[in-house]
Amino acid sequence: MYKLGIDVGGTNTDAVLIDSELNVVAEVKNPTSGNVFEGIMGAVQALLDKTQIDRSQIGQAMLGTTQCTNAIVERKHLAKIGLLRIGAPATTGVLPMVDWAEDIQFICEKSAIIRGGFEYDGKELAPLDEEAARAFFTELKGKVQSIAISCVFSTVRADHELRAAEICREVMGEDVHISISSEIGSMGLIERENATILNAALYKVAERFTEGFAYSLAQEGVTNAEIYLSQNDGTLMTMDYARRYPILTVACGPTNSIRGASYLSRLDNAIVIDVGGTTTDLGVIQSGFPRESGVAVTIGGVRTNFRMPDVYSIGLGGGSIVRERPDGSVSVGPDSVGYEITKKALVFGGDTLTATDVAVRLGMAQVGDPEKVKHIDENLARKAMDEIRELVEDSIDVMKVSSDDLDVILVGGGSIILPEKLAGARSVTKPNFFGTANAIGSAISKVSGTYEALINYDELPREQALEKAKREAVDMAVSAGAIRETVEIIEVEDVPLAYYPGNTCRVKVKAAGELA
Repeated sequence: MYKLGIDVGGTNTDAVLIDSELNVVAEVKNPTSGNVFEGIMGAVQALLDKTQIDRSQIGQAMLGTTQCTNAIVERKHLAKIGLLRIGAPATTGVLPMVDWAEDIQFICEKSAIIRGGFEYDGKELAPLDEEAARAFFTELKGKVQSIAISCVFSTVRADHELRAAEICREVMGEDVHISISSEIGSMGLIERENATILNAALYKVAERFTEGFAYSLAQEGVTNAEIYLSQNDGTLMTMDYARRYPILTVACGPTNSIRGASYLSRLDNAIVIDVGGTTTDLGVIQSGFPRESGVAVTIGGVRTNFRMPDVYSIGLGGGSIVRERPDGSVSVGPDSVGYEITKKALVFGGDTLTATDVAVRLGMAQVGDPEKVKHIDENLARKAMDEIRELVEDSIDVMKVSSDDLDVILVGGGSIILPEKLAGARSVTKPNFFGTANAIGSAISKVSGTYEALINYDELPREQALEKAKREAVDMAVSAGAIRETVEIIEVEDVPLAYYPGNTCRVKVKAAGELA
């Protein structure tokens, strides 16, 4: 059986074929077109033509896509939603979407704040106002097909959110799409609510890319494959799960690269530098999985707190434009020729000096026609490389949590522009198949489940609380598509919260296992 891994980037759609022993059989890069699925079909077709394998032998197909991110950033294809917040009178001081930009507020047809919600310790603030909830959903029936429900401290107790969801289905029908904040975000009502609103607004986008991916594969005769989508913690989810939680595909590209880099280099703890045509993303691999961001993340101007990888991006890529300043100094980027590098870079017969041209001039890479950059002054090229080195070394320092040197893994097609020695790096590795690490990361990923809650150890002793959290995390991984016998606990975290009474801790456990 083979695995097919695909990652859709802004410049190229990468595809890889991996055998049952997780060896890379073949890799291809295909330009990403305006129609994403044309790029996918082109990549799949090229891969199948290259390998000539029996299509029926492809048992799993994995897709990493930026479509949800693009929809939020570009304000396109977002569905109208209704928002119900449960938390009056305690939360009425800050209205929903109060800090959202005007050009995206249109997605909310109507919002309401009704009585209900809980304290930090799970005590009820007020009974859920079921009549108000029913009236809200009745008013929206026929106007929207997606509802977001948030509740104060629902990550501690989700009773009111779940009951509101039941009422919503009674009133609006079983086909309504319901996003519940306790299943999406972390502590912090406003940020969690924001993530839930975005998730609700993305349901049409999710339907389109899941159905479109299945259709693209069927067009190429790949009909026996189980289909999975990459999510932003470096693991996979089923098509149904992706339709329920499309927001979890945001930033899956960098995490795929991080997972792929770890697999190719056999390093479980390192800094990963993924260089594309326009930008460079830096992430950290910890115990084989991407390090998660510990702060609220802004997506398209919207502040959220659902899980996101800890990624640092800089404006440096293979297509970054190199310029000499009047004082003799040299700048590299942040502007880039991007996907037009094969037309505009000097080594390809263009007229723009890029970072790739510099690497070829210095003998670091064999791309295009080296004769076309021989005229570049070597001193200029070395100044440009020093600038590139400084940008990357400063970024490595940003990602480190101590002064110790760390292993560094270079991946991405643009990584040919980086030097082999970097300050702050114990070693610099560029593994085989580095150019398609993102698609490889998609293909070899596991399935995960993450459980998070506030627990008072005075009420439930620590050992019992952690065991309960581990069981919940395992169950969540299984429900997402993992084989129970293969699920392992990969992260356990309990953080004391000094600002809460008693011995309260934030408990977080993550489990991951092989695909079912």
